Amino acid sequence: MFAAPAPEGLPASVSILLVEDDEVIRRSVALALERYGYRVATAGDGLTGLERFREGGHDVLLLDVMLPGLDGIGLCRRVRETSMTPVLMMSARGDALDVVSGLEAGADDYVVKPVDTAVLVARIRSLLRRATFHAAGTEPAPTPGRDSRLVFGDLAVDTAGLEVFRGGEPVALAPSELRLLLEFAAHPGVVLDRQTLLRTVWDYGWDGDTRVVDLCVQRLRKKIGADRIETVRGFGYKLRRN
Repeated sequence: MFAAPAPEGLPASVSILLVEDDEVIRRSVALALERYGYRVATAGDGLTGLERFREGGHDVLLLDVMLPGLDGIGLCRRVRETSMTPVLMMSARGDALDVVSGLEAGADDYVVKPVDTAVLVARIRSLLRRATFHAAGTEPAPTPGRDSRLVFGDLAVDTAGLEVFRGGEPVALAPSELRLLLEFAAHPGVVLDRQTLLRTVWDYGWDGDTRVVDLCVQRLRKKIGADRIETVRGFGYKLRRN
């Protein structure tokens, strides 16, 4: 189920914390990821996973939704209290409720089990690239010679400082929410379809589940104003200029 092809470009310095209660799945996923060159630490329940996360040194968290003690949703919320470490949720069924709960808890992405190892590794690499860009403050760069602060009504987006303000007050956004807003801010008034957003914001090189986009838009609306991002039925979304 998790057989891996020959590895390419081994990311030897990357550490993944895998929290999965099924021992067979935990061991097979860990072995597959290690074959790709990742360092993998594991935990069989949520509380142990939280303890190992707090020990530090992990670049990505791979969490099962259904965990004993503290489930994956609760664990993700606890992690988000102190860290923006990329979180990839694993759901056995892919139910909308699982997806919604995971993303609202602060997860960056999710996969449905059983998952092909190549797909899992591609998602992890995508998370790592986005996290690197965010940490370096390189997405997107402001136009030379122009003020890096873009203003849309009561909403201000500082594309250089990666800060967002609403009515003069700072707005705390998760990395995926910030990337989405930056993409909208770079194209105000332009309708962006879901597949385009999957490629530009989530770095998907293939057709992904557009629910990720819809749910992230919902979370973003709660923070910057429900009417700031318009839905254009049958096409996608756009950011209101004023």
